Amino acid sequence: METQFKTIVISDVHLGTKGSKAKEVARFLKQYSCENLILNGDIIDGWQLKKSGAWKRKHTRFFNRIMKMIEQDNTKVFYLRGNHDDFLDHILPLQIGNLSIQNDMIYESCGKKYFITHGDIFDSVTTSFRWIAYLGDIGYTFLLWLNRQVNYHRRRRGLHYFSLSQYVKGKVKSAVAYIDEYEEELTKMAKSKDCDGIICGHIHKAENRVIDGITYLNSGDWVESMSALAEDHEGNWQLIFYNEIDFKQTKESKIINLPEKDLKTVAFEKFLGDNFQANSLFK
Repeated sequence: METQFKTIVISDVHLGTKGSKAKEVARFLKQYSCENLILNGDIIDGWQLKKSGAWKRKHTRFFNRIMKMIEQDNTKVFYLRGNHDDFLDHILPLQIGNLSIQNDMIYESCGKKYFITHGDIFDSVTTSFRWIAYLGDIGYTFLLWLNRQVNYHRRRRGLHYFSLSQYVKGKVKSAVAYIDEYEEELTKMAKSKDCDGIICGHIHKAENRVIDGITYLNSGDWVESMSALAEDHEGNWQLIFYNEIDFKQTKESKIINLPEKDLKTVAFEKFLGDNFQANSLFK
């Protein structure tokens, strides 16, 4: 399996919440190298950290892994703002060495142009009725808690992981209609920007398909599906699911490229160290 990519996109890690698969996403990033890493929103969950969330050492390790990618592989990292990490509005835009923090971006590769955005800007509930969005977040948090209880008992019975929230979304007609409308609206936005494709996250539904001539790519999430988008050096995109990775095989086939010269160390660990006081960012 290929372990070196031109670009990797991940989104919706929701660090600071109980449902975040911080260890898994850090392990995932250890298996692959890339020229560009795009963190497409909701990486840190400021909403939960304001309430009952907690910042743990494993969450800091995720950023430590990213710093190593910058230093060892000279990876360019783009952190795009999502709705749950809207506290970034206070510092946007920001450039520190190979780390760029911004709202959205245009990405050009192999003769094609992609508009990359988290996707919440197209969600009228989130942007216009914030209190309703918070209520929805509470309900989703409860569903994730219930999902953990279900999978605890499934593991004891030797059964595979089951995403309860994805199952509920698939059964509720209004949710299905919302997802369809969401995907169509984003492809319209890509067209309006004269782009060949759209890359997004937000709705926690990984996808790679063509809609009305526009390539629609959704990186999924690291709460339920544990998925990412990867582009090879020929411009082909694929979805990678953590649960389908043969880590033994990728470890054996991985080629470690050391930088030819010393690279600048990006002083971001000061921003997210082990003693990081999460609430100070979300006041």
